[in-house]
Amino acid sequence: MMEADMDEIIAGLKNATLEKSSDRALPLLKQISDTEANLCDKYDIKNDLVELLQLDDANVHVQVARCIAEVAKTENQRTKFTKEDIIRRLTDLLRIPTSSGESNTKDTSIELATQLCRALGNICYGNDDARNIIKELGADERIFALLDYDVNTDTEERDQFVRVRCGLISNYLLGSDEIAERAVELRLIDKLEKILSRCLVDVDQHEELLLSILPPLSILTEQISDLYFAPALNKTIAQILAKCTNPDIAESCLALLHYEAQNDDVKLLLAEEGLCETIYRLLEKYKTFANTDEARVLMKLACDLIVLILTGDKSMHYLYTTPLLKCMEDWLDSSDVELLTTGVLALGNFARTDSHCIHMVEKKIMHKLLSILAKNNGTEHQMTLQHALLSTLKNLVIPKPNKAAVIEAGLVDIILPMLEIHQAPVVFKLLGTLRMTVDGQEKLASELLQNEKLVKQLVHWSQTSEFTGVLGESLRLMAWLIKHAYHQKDSAQTTPDDTGLRKFVAVEGAVASMVGMLASTHLVMQNEALIALSILTTIFRSQSATESVTLDELLIQAGVGAKLAEQITLNGETMSKELVENLQTFVKQLHASDALVTHLREHNIDELLKTIPSLVEYCTL
Repeated sequence: MMEADMDEIIAGLKNATLEKSSDRALPLLKQISDTEANLCDKYDIKNDLVELLQLDDANVHVQVARCIAEVAKTENQRTKFTKEDIIRRLTDLLRIPTSSGESNTKDTSIELATQLCRALGNICYGNDDARNIIKELGADERIFALLDYDVNTDTEERDQFVRVRCGLISNYLLGSDEIAERAVELRLIDKLEKILSRCLVDVDQHEELLLSILPPLSILTEQISDLYFAPALNKTIAQILAKCTNPDIAESCLALLHYEAQNDDVKLLLAEEGLCETIYRLLEKYKTFANTDEARVLMKLACDLIVLILTGDKSMHYLYTTPLLKCMEDWLDSSDVELLTTGVLALGNFARTDSHCIHMVEKKIMHKLLSILAKNNGTEHQMTLQHALLSTLKNLVIPKPNKAAVIEAGLVDIILPMLEIHQAPVVFKLLGTLRMTVDGQEKLASELLQNEKLVKQLVHWSQTSEFTGVLGESLRLMAWLIKHAYHQKDSAQTTPDDTGLRKFVAVEGAVASMVGMLASTHLVMQNEALIALSILTTIFRSQSATESVTLDELLIQAGVGAKLAEQITLNGETMSKELVENLQTFVKQLHASDALVTHLREHNIDELLKTIPSLVEYCTL
């Protein structure tokens, strides 16, 4: 269509409006509606259309609403229609379609409601001013009332009405938090829940209805923080997920339940509803079809929901007594890495109590996990799976009865090659797993201290890592290795083998790392550093003078006086009894060296110790 033609049409429409002629206006409105929206962009026909909407003619109302819906697809025209008079008139005409037995009336009623929804929906698109006008007019209540119309989508007209009805609601809700909160007050969720419950009778038959009803619920959860649905609605969504075959509906249900399951009570509800087992069955049924990007996204969303539900304590304990435990164990044999990783993470969440961990080791689940890790412990393997395996093994090795069994099964030999991996999340879990493993294991701790490659890598990470977790775990692992490699013997026994400790001190930067740990922001780590350094000074003080001087020099070079001064100054008032006693012990040991006495005096350590409030109560030097 030429611009001159459009000029003529617009002029004709204005004349028809002046004459209040429905017959002349109808064909012109249709022509404008059928034209590309940008051809109308320069014209202002808002006032003409408001006038035509005053006519008592349903057919004109339909065509005017359709015309507004089409031209309001451009931002320029949306601005022109963002006026109270036009929005008020459109919403005044908006009402639930009639249920008259006369088919013509019924069709016109649905068509009018459809075009009005389209017009208002397009005006509201990305338009907070229009949304606020609707809110101020109280017209949102009339919009939400459209959901009370029980639609059986058995005709094309009704299908379109279902889509645009919720399209309008969605576009309106995407405004401010205040709009969403008012929608909840107006019982929008109750209306949506009622429709969802009807759909449960035959989910596949109501696909179009479900695809339109679920998005407004998603928007509400995005707009309102901590919006948790009533248990009945969450159950309904879970049941729809179990019955549906449409991937878009499944994705919407999974996304909603994922949001809701942030709440521990919802986790338990969904666990008791059997949702995890339902997801397991669905994934087993459709896993061979998961060969597209979209299908893989859906599979991951489903898997993530199982893991999320298991993060709740009550839901985890409940599911431990159900077939899900065996299902997750079965996934350890899966060739699909997503299912395999989910099985590992699920078992890791089950392994949050000593009794569960001991039971899982007795059942040889731990051996399966180690076997998988042995095949996936290289730099070329998937980081997500490695992280999951290490997380689960770390949990399993915490109970003391499990340590010997896990060590005997080869855990350390399997994970030491992973020192070549430098992705921070994997390194963090790797170090944590080793730290839990050496707890109380003197022989292993001594062997690891003699592993020069390991100690050098730990020193490197403790001094250079930009990831706080890796830096902290590197320091803590070194401190734990020292602590557990040395157990104080009674006087009747010989001096313990200190080969590991001496090899540790010989590694460049190792002692400096322990000294630096004194200034950690975490009191637990400060205490661990004091214990480790006290052990080193005890062992080396009892040996030859030459070696003792070497340790003294390393401590002075590392600035032990400055670090102790920093530790006391920053944390003196909050130190626990144990920390103060360990601090005293270490300082007392340092006083055995003339060089260190001079060094400590330079940093005023003896005077600083007297400033610790709790020292007066229960400690003396």
